[in-house]
Amino acid sequence: QVRLIESGGGLVQAGGSLRLSCAVSGRSVASGTMAWFRQTPGKEREFVAAISGSGSTRYSDSAKGRFTISRDNTRNTGYLQMNSLKPEDTALYYCARRVLATTPPPSSEADYNYWGQGTQVTVSS
Repeated sequence: QVRLIESGGGLVQAGGSLRLSCAVSGRSVASGTMAWFRQTPGKEREFVAAISGSGSTRYSDSAKGRFTISRDNTRNTGYLQMNSLKPEDTALYYCARRVLATTPPPSSEADYNYWGQGTQVTVSS
């Protein structure tokens, strides 16, 4: 059974940084695709970043230049480094995994097979 457990969320001031982690069990992060999505109340879940098994990455326009997605195969964990955070980045952040590895990695949540429970990120102004 595949499980994804996010951690690293919290409260940070605007301009600050956070690193989210996604610990994966049941499958290797070295294969397939890992992604981060986020959601705020009343809105649809939106794509943030993704990384394929080959290391190909994809970012939303709002994440480009500020966020970096990566993975550590030895720890079987994915990461989202978020810098220069803004109040509009406040959301519940979800880790997702896709069995297939495609280049570039997809940005639609329908393409992802497994999801974590989410970790809350709150950015104060």
